[in-house]
Formats: sequence, C-alpha cells, structure tokens
Amino acid sequence: MGAQEACATVKKIPLSPRERDRERAPKKLLTRARTLRRQSSDAEKTLWVHLRARRFNGYKFRRQVIIESYIVDFICVEAKLIIEADGGQHTEQRAYDAVRTARLEHLGYRVIRFWNHEILAELDAVLERVFSVLTELPSPQPSP
Repeated sequence: MGAQEACATVKKIPLSPRERDRERAPKKLLTRARTLRRQSSDAEKTLWVHLRARRFNGYKFRRQVIIESYIVDFICVEAKLIIEADGGQHTEQRAYDAVRTARLEHLGYRVIRFWNHEILAELDAVLERVFSVLTELPSPQPSP
C-alpha cells in the first residue's frame, strides 16, 4: 500500500462541538471570550455558581460561548437555551441586542435576558424563571 492509499484509508475522528467552535471562531473572538470569563460581573459570577457543573437540575451550562460572531453569557446546548446577564450598557444598545437575539432565535436558540440587578437582588425568581423555561421546552430526547 502506497502513502497515498494509506492517507485515503485513515478516517478522521469527528471533532467535539467545543473543538469545532475553536476551529471556526476567529482568534480575536476566542481571546475576547476568555477575557470575559476572567472579568465576569458580580451578577454573572453569582448566576454561574448555580448553573455550573450540572448543579441546575442536571443541565450542563457553559459560559462565554461563541455562536457565529456573538459571545453569549450562558448556554445550555442540550436545551438550546441562552441566558444573557445585561448590565447598564445594554440600555444604549437595545437595537443591537434585538438583532442579535433575532439571529440567535433564528438559529434555534431560546434567549432569555435578566438585568444584573435582578440577578443580584432577586436570584430565586431568576432561577425559577430559568427552570420554567427549561421545563417548558420540549425534551431534547423524546420517549419513543
């Protein structure tokens, strides 16, 4: 068997979703996402404590994830749910946020937004809302 035939018979191992994202995402976005993870707001840190490590009803959440040209705060891929924690800067960029949300919804995600002060002052209500959205979504693996 020649070198060309050997290369043709080697199967490529499929990439994990995270590896695929890294391969597709521009380096600038990856750097920005890493920076956002390190410089999380108090509200994001508070919410992350409850969402990380499958602590929230067994759902796996990731934070500061790149989807197309956007970085979303929190995402549960299996439920196709995105959670955004909005600070004061979002009052000035409502039009951008609306376009961004519409695009993410077009991709099949459900987007819910909370103001930072809501997360800090009314955490139980925020977590209840997230839970209700997760449970009202159809199951990603319906029974036969």
